[in-house]
Amino acid sequence: MRRRRKYLDQRQSDNHERWLVSYADFITLLFAFFVVMYALSSVSEGKYRVLSDSLVSAFGSKLIERVPPAAQALPPVLPPRRIAKPSGMQDRQREQMRGIAQNILKVLDSLVRDGQVKVTQSNRGIAVEINASVLFASGQAQLRADSGRALQRVARVLAPSDQGIEVEGYSDDTPISTSQFPSNWELSSARASSVVRLFLDNGVAAERLSAIGYGPNRPVMPNDTPEGRARNRRVTVMILAETPGKVVDIPLDGPAPAR
Repeated sequence: MRRRRKYLDQRQSDNHERWLVSYADFITLLFAFFVVMYALSSVSEGKYRVLSDSLVSAFGSKLIERVPPAAQALPPVLPPRRIAKPSGMQDRQREQMRGIAQNILKVLDSLVRDGQVKVTQSNRGIAVEINASVLFASGQAQLRADSGRALQRVARVLAPSDQGIEVEGYSDDTPISTSQFPSNWELSSARASSVVRLFLDNGVAAERLSAIGYGPNRPVMPNDTPEGRARNRRVTVMILAETPGKVVDIPLDGPAPAR
């Protein structure tokens, strides 16, 4: 009877301590899991090999086979490479714009010499500034016959190219109020639209064109003299450039000098 009781007491003691084996296995696996997670957070080939050798020696090869393939050898992350626009393309664009400017100067030769037309080049592109008195009668937005023929020649120069074109109308600050044009806004917009319609009729694609009326805003001279007001009444044909550049005047012949 005493032997039986001693055997039962020993068996109960063994059952109470068996959980320590499972607990120790759990702690060991948890430790291995966090080691693997830490290694994956900053993987390098050398660190991974050291970790792999350590885990193989401690737990056997089966545990290593469970490591995700993505952690085995990550390629180095290279910084993004900036692709520069070929300088040859920029040179061709500048030459194309220069050719357009020279051709416009040729077809408007007499008006340029009389000071009625000014051609400049800026970071926006080529600006062909035409005095409004050359194009329109006072307070009107219908093109004169002779100025219409001059603009037709300009349209033939612009039609083969693909640059965008903005036609900008400007006025002086003298108020206007008629049934057709209640203010200078309407007059300047109508004058820009008349030039756009002429370009459309002479082969310039519609998607390249836009008309803008600035009214008395953006004067180039003070409006306190007749000469200043006459200078501010103008239409500017802006051939938009893709590549910005310096502001230079385009001479009648030869390359333009830089300012």
